[in-house]
Amino acid sequence: MKKMLGFIGLLLAVFGGYASHGGYLSNLWQPAEMVIIFGAGIGALFIANPIDVIKDMWHQLKDLWANESEDPELYPQVFGLMHVLLSQLQSQGMKVLDEHIENPNESSMFLMYPAVLKQEELLQFIVDNLRMQSMAKVAPHDLETLLEEEIERIHEDHLRPSEALSKVAEAMPGFGILAAVMGIIITMGSIDGPLTMIGVKVAAALVGTFIGIFACYCMFDPLATALEHLVDRHTARLRCMAAILVMHAKGKPPLLAIDAGRRQIQHENRPSFIEVERWLEAQQL
Repeated sequence: MKKMLGFIGLLLAVFGGYASHGGYLSNLWQPAEMVIIFGAGIGALFIANPIDVIKDMWHQLKDLWANESEDPELYPQVFGLMHVLLSQLQSQGMKVLDEHIENPNESSMFLMYPAVLKQEELLQFIVDNLRMQSMAKVAPHDLETLLEEEIERIHEDHLRPSEALSKVAEAMPGFGILAAVMGIIITMGSIDGPLTMIGVKVAAALVGTFIGIFACYCMFDPLATALEHLVDRHTARLRCMAAILVMHAKGKPPLLAIDAGRRQIQHENRPSFIEVERWLEAQQL
């Protein structure tokens, strides 16, 4: 809703300001210019990027509009799940979790935390690293390095759609100039026509430049930045989990390990230590 309101406000500011100065909105409706500019932008996007990046961009854009903020149930359930897992690991060892980490979607333990099950990447990160630790003893500093490298690779991969969209945004003014030049070519071909028609064609050509600049600074660039923030939000989940696993590997109690993970969460989503304690107490009742 917030992004939709921002976009509506942007449209009202740009086009309302134009209309308030006596401009006719109908003059800005130039389908041919839009086909040239957006068609060229989409074509360049497909030429420059692998299909997996395009698919990931589509999924991220859907996630961006569907989930503008973090699920309020996610971190309480993440900490609740990890507290249960770490407590059992501490008291009974890794073997007790084998049946749970092999099939988390059928595990009675994981099924108690549906918000975690919905986050496929986070869930996979948890079970993969618990499985690795159950197969072989990994020193805490080695585990920390492995997790940092994995998260960095995931972060870079998920930033590719944002970077691709940013490149298209940078190219949009150029595509607008391209459409404007083509409009001027058409105008020059009709230079012997009525003076009023020449003015109409020049105005239509200049709309191409406007559309290109508008698409860059009011559409694609803000969306690219929003995708970057989305990726940072998802990466914070993994950093939280990595800190918990590393602290557990160092032999720290479950509550201290969870607090280490809490500190990795972005400020707007980070609960206080007291809140985490209350969540865990509530789930144990």
